[in-house]
Amino acid sequence: MKIAAVVGARPNFVKIAPITAELRLYPEFEVQLIHTGQHYDRNMSDAFFQDLGIPEPDVNLNVGSATAALQTAEIMLRLVPVLTFERPDLVMVVGDVNSTLAAALVAVKMDIPVAHVEAGLRSFDRGMPEEINRMLTDAVADVCFTTEPAAEANLLREGIAPDRIHHVGNVMIDTLFRCRERAAASTILDRLRLTAGGFAVLTLHRPSNVDDPDTFRQIMTAVTGIAAVAPVVFPVHPRTRQRLEHSPAAAGLLLVEPLPYVDFIQLMSQSVCVLTDSGGIQEETTALGVPCLTLRTTTERPITATIGTNRIVGLDPGCIAAAWNEIREARWPAGQLPELWDGKAATRIVKVLLDRLPG
Repeated sequence: MKIAAVVGARPNFVKIAPITAELRLYPEFEVQLIHTGQHYDRNMSDAFFQDLGIPEPDVNLNVGSATAALQTAEIMLRLVPVLTFERPDLVMVVGDVNSTLAAALVAVKMDIPVAHVEAGLRSFDRGMPEEINRMLTDAVADVCFTTEPAAEANLLREGIAPDRIHHVGNVMIDTLFRCRERAAASTILDRLRLTAGGFAVLTLHRPSNVDDPDTFRQIMTAVTGIAAVAPVVFPVHPRTRQRLEHSPAAAGLLLVEPLPYVDFIQLMSQSVCVLTDSGGIQEETTALGVPCLTLRTTTERPITATIGTNRIVGLDPGCIAAAWNEIREARWPAGQLPELWDGKAATRIVKVLLDRLPG
């Protein structure tokens, strides 16, 4: 089976790393890695490949930045000749970024089966670009690999046949567990002059939070209150840096460039809490047992809030401050590790693919 694995953004790299490593253990599989270039900043792309031990991509489409529609269209245009030449037996996509949807649409139009890793997640907020990507990708995928029971329920409700759905666990946690020792050896705390358990971490990248000046100001007001008590480390996403240049609140934060994977995992694991609008970080903090305040009103990863360490606090500074006080007073639930988040999701994915081999 010849598999074209298509990735394009930082979260994709974390998810594809354990899968390609597992696939390469079997001579039955030939793996081609295609990087769309959706994330092109070195700290968000090249450094991640090195950190995660992912071989250089076989193909880089070098798409770069654009609006969601233009980026999706450009990826499709550049991917068609690659798949025409290579003719893989399966196109594998991960997550919910523009590259995920673009590759799935091209594959299905070319009559190539699609496997979607991290299928079925739903925020039920169609204002999120990722929600549209998730729904459309799942609709055309031949194989849907899920991370939590709610995802399977969503797919069944949308009419996806049960034999297309496989609950395999979370490949992001595979990577997290695989990199724990290297992360523990990171010197990031020393370099930033931080004390374990004495700081918070902030990440923001969602357009609804960053691009709206009033919303961004509201979040910064809440974060400034936390920064008055403990350092807040803010690895700044490229799209967010433009906003910060005009925000006086940035003066109270420790701004850093996007960090290599092992440095960021160490930073999160040693923090008192993480404030984020990222879906993947909700999962990683649950696996690390670190309190997470999600700066959104919805989540597509509900298990992190029902049994994990995550809470959806929204954007109200009062709610964020109240949650922060619970953490400081050690009143935050410890959380549990969800079923099959055991570092073996990639093994289960490959077993499903082995069962699909002819003969």
